Amino acid sequence: MSKKTTTSTSKGTSKRRIILFKGISIILVPLLILLLAELLLRLFNYGNNYSLFVEYKGDKNYLVFNPEASKKFFTEEEIATKGNREIFKKEKDSNTVRIFVLGESTTIGYPYFHNGSFHRWLQYRLTHTYPDKNFEIINLSLTAVNSFTVLGFAKEVVNYQPDAVLIYTGHNEFYGAMGAASTQNLGSNPHLINFILGLRNLRLAQLIINIYEGLKKSSGTPGLKPGGDRMQLMVAKQEIPYHSDLYEKGTTQFRDNMDQIMNLFSDHHIPLFVSDLVSNEKDLKPFISFKPDSIKFPVFKTVFNTGLKAFENNDLSSANTSFKKADDIYGSSALCNYYLGQLAYKQNDFVNAKKYFLKAKDLDGLRFRAPEQFNEILVTLCNKYPNTHLVDTRAAFENDADHQIIGDELTVDHVHPNLRGYAIMSDVFYEAIKKYQVIPAANGNEMTFKSLLQKMPQNMVDSLAGVYRVLNLKKKWPYNDPHAADTIKIETKEATLAYKLVFQNIKWDNIMDELYGYYLNNRELLKARNVLENLSLEYPADPDLYERIAMLSGEMNDTENVIFNFGESFKLAPSFNKARYLFVSYLKMDKPLDAIPFIDYAISNNSAGFNLSPIKNNTEQIIQLQKQYLSDTTNVSVLLQIANSYSGMGNKEAAAKYAAKTLKLDPENKGALLIIGQIKSTSRK
Repeated sequence: MSKKTTTSTSKGTSKRRIILFKGISIILVPLLILLLAELLLRLFNYGNNYSLFVEYKGDKNYLVFNPEASKKFFTEEEIATKGNREIFKKEKDSNTVRIFVLGESTTIGYPYFHNGSFHRWLQYRLTHTYPDKNFEIINLSLTAVNSFTVLGFAKEVVNYQPDAVLIYTGHNEFYGAMGAASTQNLGSNPHLINFILGLRNLRLAQLIINIYEGLKKSSGTPGLKPGGDRMQLMVAKQEIPYHSDLYEKGTTQFRDNMDQIMNLFSDHHIPLFVSDLVSNEKDLKPFISFKPDSIKFPVFKTVFNTGLKAFENNDLSSANTSFKKADDIYGSSALCNYYLGQLAYKQNDFVNAKKYFLKAKDLDGLRFRAPEQFNEILVTLCNKYPNTHLVDTRAAFENDADHQIIGDELTVDHVHPNLRGYAIMSDVFYEAIKKYQVIPAANGNEMTFKSLLQKMPQNMVDSLAGVYRVLNLKKKWPYNDPHAADTIKIETKEATLAYKLVFQNIKWDNIMDELYGYYLNNRELLKARNVLENLSLEYPADPDLYERIAMLSGEMNDTENVIFNFGESFKLAPSFNKARYLFVSYLKMDKPLDAIPFIDYAISNNSAGFNLSPIKNNTEQIIQLQKQYLSDTTNVSVLLQIANSYSGMGNKEAAAKYAAKTLKLDPENKGALLIIGQIKSTSRK
């Protein structure tokens, strides 16, 4: 090879390298500039941290839902909604069952919030059925959001060791943030929207958005004002005909997002429980019923109005004839189908009534209630993915409703359940997570649904606040009932506090403190304890609340609740005094085996200097004697020894129990008679 050829080849290689270097530089330099800009913006704390969780200020060992996280999903951040503040440990304990809840306003418990929501009913039941386990139930639901937010949150939830995830969403799909007909919208392509939402985590993207919003405002373009009616603020396009292009966009958006959500949890092998949707079928007139073209369907209006007049005059036969004729002329009238449903219901034709009510809901042009197609989508998708389970809330509501048609007996408005409805919802999720072994078998200590309804702590303030919120809602669009709130009467302390909570924006914690003080001053101890239990459900990591409940329960002679609440407090912050209360209470209830761990703790942490060895010896002796008694229930000597051991510890209740058992077998037993006599003598003093 000649020198000239070698030189030529070298020059060609060098030229290619220069071109390659320039090409890389053209790509890399802008990327490096963008990266530097992003780092500088973060360094100077520009923009929002949209991370789902942040460190809890009260304790660095805990995380809490970031109040800024929702802003990513609203084009106008000032109207973004906020959710609960339920803390959970950064490092998950081995004995902890961690459950995340995702969804919309129903999922967060509107109109009651706090302890009206289904997850709090579930929390109460789980903690009482499994007192030895720790439950972290973190509700990340928000009002005015839909499957875009659920998907966005789900992408982060998978990193926090959930034992299960519960989802209820679908009613806000059209008007919730990023919905197809929402004011808070970034387009109609779900994949593009999700891509843009991902970019909004970048501070540089936030800067560009803020510049754009600033230019819009400076040019005089009006924005939405926070504090207005939430429902109306979110709606860009009210009228969405059934199977119209906009309807199909909303349906596609729901299907695509739910598919991604289920695929995500399936890939991470996380049990997912997705509920179908319920709404008021029977007792809600369609908000928007589209009228047919008067030229194409000229007689519809006359026939429909004839039917309406007959219905109002209670002439059911004539009304039925006219409405059916009108439906034959034009089958897409939501109102016509609604009235046909009412007529069928009045005539005890409940199968057809259900059919007409569901069709009326689907034809309602204002889409605040999810169409039936959404439930079909959920069924199909849940069958597609392993470890994904459909929770049939709808069937449970139908089974509880009159003639299996859901109405005002279980709902407060168009979609939100009342307190019984939320309790039922919690029961369906409870049975589902039990069936698929997220929780272990209850071993006979299970709190039944009937017991839950009786024991769940509710207070009149939260109940009235829910009523007031709904009445206030119905004054406004789309209900537009100017007299809806006329029934509000402020005649009791509870009503006064509920009014302050809803209309004067007084903090819930402050209202609960005032309510507790009021009940305590009036010696209404059960109601006072209910308020403390409400607070403990809101703040399950606060040991002092459980201790206060336990002390109040002791004043009420409710040993079962003393044990449960001191037990919860002890798990969070063990102490000698709590251990002493617990072993005394267990012995009082004749549960010596359960008392032993707390006796041992008290001995090891004996700050008071008590001699607890005799108590431990007596307790161990009782345990052995009880084993002997189980093998021979006619052994009078064993029964009397147990009675004497309890009597020696000053445990009158248990001593009396075994003395009575002794006398049942041997009515003249002197030892048993002596114990009974001593107890009676002490009681008289």
